[in-house]
Amino acid sequence: MFGSVFSGVKEKVEDFAQTRWRDVRSEVEESNGWVKWGLGIFGIYLLFCIVLGIYWSMSEPDLFSVRDQALVELKDDEDRLVTGAVTTATLIHVVDTMLNKPGGYLSNDVTPPGIWLDNVPSWEYGVLVQSRDFAKALREAFSLSQSQSLADEDLVLAEPRLNFRNDSWILPDTKGMYEEGIVHLQAYLARLVDENQKQAQFYARADNLRYWLATVETRLGNLSQRLSASVGQKRLNTDLAGEPGAAQATPKDKEFYQKTPWNEIDDVFYEARGSAWALIHFLRAVEIDFAGVLQKKEALVSLQQIIRELEATQQPVYSPVILNGSGFGILTNHSLVMASYISRANAAIIDLRELLAQG
Repeated sequence: MFGSVFSGVKEKVEDFAQTRWRDVRSEVEESNGWVKWGLGIFGIYLLFCIVLGIYWSMSEPDLFSVRDQALVELKDDEDRLVTGAVTTATLIHVVDTMLNKPGGYLSNDVTPPGIWLDNVPSWEYGVLVQSRDFAKALREAFSLSQSQSLADEDLVLAEPRLNFRNDSWILPDTKGMYEEGIVHLQAYLARLVDENQKQAQFYARADNLRYWLATVETRLGNLSQRLSASVGQKRLNTDLAGEPGAAQATPKDKEFYQKTPWNEIDDVFYEARGSAWALIHFLRAVEIDFAGVLQKKEALVSLQQIIRELEATQQPVYSPVILNGSGFGILTNHSLVMASYISRANAAIIDLRELLAQG
């Protein structure tokens, strides 16, 4: 009797165990299915981000015609192409292109693939620095007849917005601030080309142009040094050279070693590339608006040579990475090639400023 009862209980336990095992296995298989689906979707998303990031990184904006773009801004009315219109319209379009190129503005991205990229944000920073300097020159020099003149109201509002931090994601966001700057530049341009508006002015004078070129000279000199330091070099301290009575806050060694860190090489390269891209357009605009001054000083060819040197920096980069060879080593050094173009353009700018200073 007890044997049959025990046998029956045993069968029920085994049936229950088998049923429960089938249920658990089914749940595990179902769970594994969801995991596989999740991993698959994540893999597709990751692959999509990688492909999209590569596309954005390879989609640098092309050079554009500054005169044609000014006409677009002025609704194709050539009669409104007054002095300064091309220069102002060029600044507007350069900033707008930086914000609305493929991928948009990436320096403040917090999501993939933008957060993974560094070459494009470096390019954007180079464009931004030149745009800030140009906006400053527009407010402090080009739009003023003399040092005691009142600054233009829209330019006063545009400049600080372009100088807002470049990586703010929200409250306020960087792109929104820069777009506000564009709105004020457009307002200045609208008043500039309106013959009934006498307050908005643009003065194409040699001293105004030299003021801006002095800043450009400093920027390019800095970029050239950082690019050249990709291979490392011992340098002599020339900070106070040629100035007997000069002094500095903290004494520095007479000789020091300068080298750009390996993980910043590509960032400096693309910053220089973006800076040159923006500068090409600003110089092309200057060539139009300051044509009379340049021809009188016989400096037009010098300006065109600067533009040509900078255009060489925009050649396609066929290497998937920016190489950092040892100068005369087996591998190439992209930074030294870029430094060569930047240095020659900088030397030509120094000559141009001297020409403009002559009577």
